[in-house]
Amino acid sequence: MTPKTAQADRESPAAPAIARAPGWLRIVAPGVLIVVWFAFFAAGGAAFGGIGDVSENDQSQLLPASAEATRVQQLQAEFVGDDVIPAVVVFESRRGALDDAQRDAIAHASEALRDVDGVAGDEISPPLPSDDGEAAEIVVPLASDGEIGDVVSELRQALADNPVDGVDSHVAGPAGLTADLVAAFGGIDSLLLLVALGAVFVILVIVYRSPLLPVIVLFSSMSALTAAVFTVVQLARADIIVLTGQTQGILFILVIGAATDYSLLYIARYREALRMHRGKWEATWSAVRASWEPILASGGTVIAGLLILMLSDLNSNKALGPVAALGILFAVAASLTLLPSLLLWCGRAAFWPLRPTATADGHRAHAAGRPGYWQRTAALVARRPRLIWAAVTVLLAVMSLGMLQLKADGVPQSEFVLGESPAREGQAAIARHFAAGAGTPVVLIAGEDELADVAAIVLGTDGVDSLSVMADDSPSGMLPVTEDGIQAAGPPGTPAPDPTVVDGRIMLRATLDVAGDSTEALAIVGEMREDLTDRAGAAAVSERVLVGGTSAVALDSNTAAIHDRNLIIPLVLVVITGILMLLLRAILAPLLLIATVVLSFTAALGVSALVFNGLFGFPGADPSVPLFGFVFLVALGIDYNIFLMTRVREESVAQGTRTGILRGLAVTGGVISSAGVVLAATFAALGVIPILFLAQIAFIVAFGVLLDTFLVRSLLVPALAYDIGRTIWWPWTLAGDRSG
Repeated sequence: MTPKTAQADRESPAAPAIARAPGWLRIVAPGVLIVVWFAFFAAGGAAFGGIGDVSENDQSQLLPASAEATRVQQLQAEFVGDDVIPAVVVFESRRGALDDAQRDAIAHASEALRDVDGVAGDEISPPLPSDDGEAAEIVVPLASDGEIGDVVSELRQALADNPVDGVDSHVAGPAGLTADLVAAFGGIDSLLLLVALGAVFVILVIVYRSPLLPVIVLFSSMSALTAAVFTVVQLARADIIVLTGQTQGILFILVIGAATDYSLLYIARYREALRMHRGKWEATWSAVRASWEPILASGGTVIAGLLILMLSDLNSNKALGPVAALGILFAVAASLTLLPSLLLWCGRAAFWPLRPTATADGHRAHAAGRPGYWQRTAALVARRPRLIWAAVTVLLAVMSLGMLQLKADGVPQSEFVLGESPAREGQAAIARHFAAGAGTPVVLIAGEDELADVAAIVLGTDGVDSLSVMADDSPSGMLPVTEDGIQAAGPPGTPAPDPTVVDGRIMLRATLDVAGDSTEALAIVGEMREDLTDRAGAAAVSERVLVGGTSAVALDSNTAAIHDRNLIIPLVLVVITGILMLLLRAILAPLLLIATVVLSFTAALGVSALVFNGLFGFPGADPSVPLFGFVFLVALGIDYNIFLMTRVREESVAQGTRTGILRGLAVTGGVISSAGVVLAATFAALGVIPILFLAQIAFIVAFGVLLDTFLVRSLLVPALAYDIGRTIWWPWTLAGDRSG
């Protein structure tokens, strides 16, 4: 295109009004957008410091209000006066039974624990010796509305300042495990972002071979993230949403990855436009017109999939929906406003040293595809389409068989943290010397006249070590209960105090002989609940008997997660299929695209299961892992098919469907593959946070995105569409397509 022709294009009455905008508007409009985004960047940067203050990592807070464990937690606060979370301090001798001097030192250390801020000092239990005499434990209640991580750190420091010769001390129990979880999330603000941004920057430098363009892309992505963080923090402070460390990490990665992907698509179109137009404004407007629809459709599918999570029972899933959807919304906005404005100001200099130049045949040369890998791939698809799609389908199906090895029925809370975990070591010490469930009892709320019936059922449940009832008049606050009733504390003949009664209810605690966060404990709680309502002879037990505690929280969480998985996955498929039908104006093509992405997901999950079990040795997976993997892989994986098929449709109008498929593949191959590598790298960065759930999501999504990018979108979809031909647009015929 010559300068004279370009000028004629700009002055043509048929050109859109915005393309013929006056010079001052071409300067002011992008300048205003850049200033607005700079304001978001500044506000969001300041909000980063407060995001940790509004994060919630207590698993019980993530349950629905209707969950039985949630109701028990609410009623329990009426008995103990405050909503507390117990820390279990265990002292373990390194050389046999504890002697008198060690027992005295342990008692002295327990007094030091009372002075730690956040500890309910009057409720600390006395040191309780183990049956083998080699250990002692103290139950230290902490206010659950405090900074559990800080309080536990002070407890551990107090123990270090008051050592007991020949004795190791640990802080375990629910509070200790929560503190380790909080510490594991500690690097999510800095380390995670640095790793993700570093990986993306290196990839962009390799892709563009330009020092400036990667900086522009990353600034655009970071602006989207800071705007999202600012908004999310304000909503969390207003108690409109619940923010967890898990959600926070996913938000960071999702926004950086998605914003960069959308930027890559726009840049590809902008570079094409610079070959067609000499003017930066005309090239910008041409690129925006060509990219807004696929970017909006791609962002829309992800947002729709995420918002469906709001139908979840589990509050952690429900909270992720609006938080992540806001992030994607800002990613789309930044890629269609801030990025075009920055590139408009920079023009061809952004691509230095490989600046694109306007030529008369620039469009035709680019549409035909540069000689290279993707043009050869398109030629291969044209030669053997049926063989290619059949072979890839069989390969993915075989990979999917690994799903049979997936263990996604929950993991103990002590296994949430990968690597070092002081609380996990403490739990192991407890299991060596006490009933493994000590410190994490099952909590029961029952009617005061139902004690005998409840005791008979609970003590008759396999796995229950002991039972006690709360009594204010008891020195320890609890009295042992046997099938013969409440046992008095003290010399024989001492009358047993009455249990504490609140609104006609009593509170009991059952200690299990397995760890309270283990899968065995969850099975015991499930059996106990069933027996309390169904077992013959339990007819006297009313519906007011509720079972809660650490084990029940985990059980209710797993139940809610499985419900969410069965509900959300079909809904996501239906909604995304509908969006694709509207975008492609067809029925068959969207159905085939969804089918290929689902097959890609099952293959990724199958390979991941084998890797988790055989290579990493993970103890299992949370039931939410397949759900999150599905939402991210299907919603994000369909993006690449949208990028491909919208270009195929554009090319097919003029060239015919089969030719359009080949040209679309050749033209989009480089940018989509780059986008896939970027997204895989950003999700892989989640692996630097030592949390089992995030490590598993990182591998599933990263591997799945690469699988979808280089097999599904590059071979399976083009070969299948080419084999079908113009029928792919059924039930309609593509306007202008006269090919076979």
